Amino acid sequence: RAVLDEIEGSYIEVTLERSGLFAYLFVSTTRPGGVGQWRTEDDVTLTMRQGVLIATRGLGGDLVSSAVATAPDRLGPAGGGERVMFIRTGDLEERRLGLACALQDLGPATITIVEQAQATRHLQERCTTPDGGEIVNDYWTDARQGLVWQSRQWAGPHIGYLRIRRLTTG
Repeated sequence: RAVLDEIEGSYIEVTLERSGLFAYLFVSTTRPGGVGQWRTEDDVTLTMRQGVLIATRGLGGDLVSSAVATAPDRLGPAGGGERVMFIRTGDLEERRLGLACALQDLGPATITIVEQAQATRHLQERCTTPDGGEIVNDYWTDARQGLVWQSRQWAGPHIGYLRIRRLTTG
């Protein structure tokens, strides 16, 4: 943890659950509305709004965009309802995927990220696909610091789930 505490800037660790591959990403761009783009040294990017994954680039089968309700005063999804994802299926092709989602507050949870405990609130979003499948996204949020410390989010059928942990706040 001592080494991380000396690093300047904000960094996240992202793990592709299917393969176990992971990378460290830094903030490359921030925009109004809580939108931030995180980037690896080799230009793989994740874009998030209020901690919710809305796009990926460079992973193959990328999440081109996602329409999900967020609130400026709240981290994670704003509540239940429809989520629409556009998934890259070919070089110039994308597929629309509509999900019906419900958000549940699972209450306080203390998590540990590289030897540092964080007091968070665990939010869980359960989404149903048109064919009856289920996707579960989890968010561990800290409203005091305005951060999503950890999340597990589905990025589409090709990428699968991403585990995202905030390592530094820079």
